[in-house]
Amino acid sequence: MSHTDDWLSVGADANRDAPGAVALPGAALRTRSALFAALTDALDLPGYRGDTWDALADVLADRLDAGPLTLLITDAEQVLADEPADQHALLLAVLRNLAGSAGHPLRVLLRDTPD
Repeated sequence: MSHTDDWLSVGADANRDAPGAVALPGAALRTRSALFAALTDALDLPGYRGDTWDALADVLADRLDAGPLTLLITDAEQVLADEPADQHALLLAVLRNLAGSAGHPLRVLLRDTPD
């Protein structure tokens, strides 16, 4: 089953009305370890998950087996800002793959700070 249609929204107005969304502030997600910890806490993911992109993908896939998930990330321009540029691309690749293969829909709303 594919849920890739409209899995990602980006911009200052990225779906302001997202009932049930798990909100994460981009300012708290500037490093990979902070991102993983925030997702683990917010989604009650297993604490034994590893600190690799594959491990994160595995626990998010398990979470998506339980039901749909919408992530709302505010100040999205700050996500992984303290990491090499390729880390942002890896995050998006993980999320895109999950959106296309998970048992339930994944939506990711990246809201930037308006100018």
